[in-house]
Amino acid sequence: MSVVDIAAPEAEQAEERRGRKKLVLVALLVVAVVAAAGYWFLLKPAAPSRPQPGAVLKLDAIQLNLADGHYLSLGLALQASKGAPTDLDGSKALDAAIELFSGRQMAALSTTSARDHLKAVLVHRLDKLYDGEVIGVYFTDFVMQ
Repeated sequence: MSVVDIAAPEAEQAEERRGRKKLVLVALLVVAVVAAAGYWFLLKPAAPSRPQPGAVLKLDAIQLNLADGHYLSLGLALQASKGAPTDLDGSKALDAAIELFSGRQMAALSTTSARDHLKAVLVHRLDKLYDGEVIGVYFTDFVMQ
């Protein structure tokens, strides 16, 4: 036997081992991609659905003191979520509105964008106060003097 004959089987074995390693790496990569795709399409949690609107509870208008001797007559209606009790206590909403609007400058409340921003803040606060039972607020009165 010559030196060439002995080295040939070892070279073939080394080449075969490298081929197996490549095959294992490719197989692992394919399994990882399939697992990720399976999670994405089958197990991905669904986006939370928006609560459906229920009854609207109209609250009596209140008068709030603004800065510089002005006042605001504010009327609210609460949009309850479907399944929420129809006899929601409006005192939490009125208290949150008083806290939010009292003492503000009249000029700061006169623009539509300012009112929309304050309404969004109020909705966020009411969502926490009512544990998701109130999903919206409507201004039924908004008179400044």
